[in-house]
Amino acid sequence: MIYDYIISGSGAAGMSLLYRMLKHPFFKDKRILVVDKEQKNTNDHTWCFWENKKVVFEEIVHHQWQDVHFYSNYFSGLLHLEPYVYKMIRSIDLYQYVVNEAARHNNVTFIYGHITAVSTEGEKAILLIDNKQYEAYYIFNSILFEKYNVPDRKHHLLQHFKGLVIETVAPVFNEAVATLMDFRVSQKHGTTFMYVLPVANNRALVEYTLFTSQLLQQQEYTTALQEYIHQVLHIESYKVIEEEFGVIPMTNIHFKKQHGRVINLGTAGGNTKPSTGYTFQFIQKQCDEIIDGLVMGKLLLKTSLSQKKFHWYDSVLLNVLSNNRMAGDLIFSKMFQKNKPHQVFKFLDNESNLTEDIKIITSLPTLPFLKAGFQEMSP
Repeated sequence: MIYDYIISGSGAAGMSLLYRMLKHPFFKDKRILVVDKEQKNTNDHTWCFWENKKVVFEEIVHHQWQDVHFYSNYFSGLLHLEPYVYKMIRSIDLYQYVVNEAARHNNVTFIYGHITAVSTEGEKAILLIDNKQYEAYYIFNSILFEKYNVPDRKHHLLQHFKGLVIETVAPVFNEAVATLMDFRVSQKHGTTFMYVLPVANNRALVEYTLFTSQLLQQQEYTTALQEYIHQVLHIESYKVIEEEFGVIPMTNIHFKKQHGRVINLGTAGGNTKPSTGYTFQFIQKQCDEIIDGLVMGKLLLKTSLSQKKFHWYDSVLLNVLSNNRMAGDLIFSKMFQKNKPHQVFKFLDNESNLTEDIKIITSLPTLPFLKAGFQEMSP
C-alpha cells in the first residue's frame, strides 16, 4: 500500500500540518499516515508567540497577554503590544485537539515505533520504522536524524531553557500582564533572561532562558529559578506543578526544506528563527505554503528574496553575539526602548519592509553591527 502522505513526527509541525489537511476538503479522501516514536500524552512543551490575527488553533490558546514587562539594567518598561497579542499554547492541548479531530476521519492512521530514515526514490518517498518500509507520494518530516556539522564562518548558539509552572496558595500574580524578558539576572554565561507568564492569580510559568554555546548543569537552572522566584518575585512558598526543559539551535546553517519527495518541517526545515529561537509561527506559515502547493498540484518550496534578507539579518545578530561584539541584553534593550513593540514584532516575524527594517537597525549601536554585517557579506 502506498499512502498519499506520511507525516514523520507528531510535534507542533506535524500536528499543525495534519490539522490543516483534516480541515481542507482536498484531503478528505487522501490516505494519511502519522508516525512517531510514541504517543504524545503529556504536556512536554509550551509554545508562546505573538500575532496580530487569529491563529489556526485559537480555540486552544491557554492564555494571552496584551501588556508585558521588559526589564534590564539599561531599560525597563511596560509594553502595550496592540495590535499584537502574546499567546500561549500547551503542547498537550494541541496534541489532543488534533488527535480528536483525526478520530472523526477514516483516512488517517497513527503508528508508533523507531523511525530510522526517510528518503526519496523516484516519484515516491520512503520511511523506515522498526525495519519496516512505508511508501508515500510525499513525506513531511520534522525529525533531525543526524547531528549536523557547523561549517567554518557559520554561527551556532543554543537557546536552552528550564521552565517551572508554579502555584501559590495566595494570589500573587497579575494574570493580565506577563514578563516577556527580564535581563536582571547574571549575564556571566551570555545572553540570559527570565520569562514570567501568569495564567491565573496564583499560577505562572517561570522560565530561565540562555543563548550560549554550552548547556549548564541541571542544578544551575534550578538554582537560578529558585533565586529569581524568591528574590525578584518575592515568593517564599510555592509548589511546582510542571517542569519543562528544552534546547533549540540558533544557527545560520542552511537546513534544506525539500529533498525531492521529502519535505522537512519545523527546525529540520529551517523554521526556527536563528536570532530568537521562535518557531511556532514560522511552522504555521510553512504549513500554509505546503497546503497551497498540494492543492495547486505543484509542491516546490523555494527561499524567497525576503527570506534571504531576513536570514542575513539573523546571521549578523548571531555574529555579534557569537563574537561578543555586544551584550545581548543591551541589544534587546535598545530595540525595545527606541521602537514600538509592534514594530519590533513585525521585524522579528520577517514581515517588515526595508524602510521598517532600517528603523530597527539604526536604533542599534552602529559599529558592532557594521563590522558583523560586512563579515557576513564577504564570501
